Amino acid sequence: MLENQVLLVSLLSCAIAQAIKAAVELIKNGKLDFRYLVTTGGMPSSHSALVGSLATGVGLNSGWASSEFAVAAIFAVIVMYDAAGVRQAAGKQARILNQILDEFFQEHKEFNEERLKELLGHTPVQVFVGLALGIVISFLAFWTYG
Repeated sequence: MLENQVLLVSLLSCAIAQAIKAAVELIKNGKLDFRYLVTTGGMPSSHSALVGSLATGVGLNSGWASSEFAVAAIFAVIVMYDAAGVRQAAGKQARILNQILDEFFQEHKEFNEERLKELLGHTPVQVFVGLALGIVISFLAFWTYG
């Protein structure tokens, strides 16, 4: 497993995307929040970086016309669609439910409030940047280590 370059580069792409997320939050808020190393949502999409790197690595190693690349590319599209579509919609629903809870608690203070996580998905730009990051990292690794 440690000799599988496609797997290692894909995981590296994901880790780099998560580190960039933490750096972006540091720049925006002036403090380092290590939760951004493991949370969903944010810029760039680590899911997109992972699957973009995976599909690119498979294409570079197995060929762009291979069945393996086709499977990896379809898998990447599904993951990115989910990141930007389904989970983004769930985040919007959580935001609305939290707003309802906020209004409810203004009148009923005795109820135990538990907020839902709102930042679940990604914007299309976050998905695209993650994808581009994964592709670039795979090409750099392929050119460097062949």
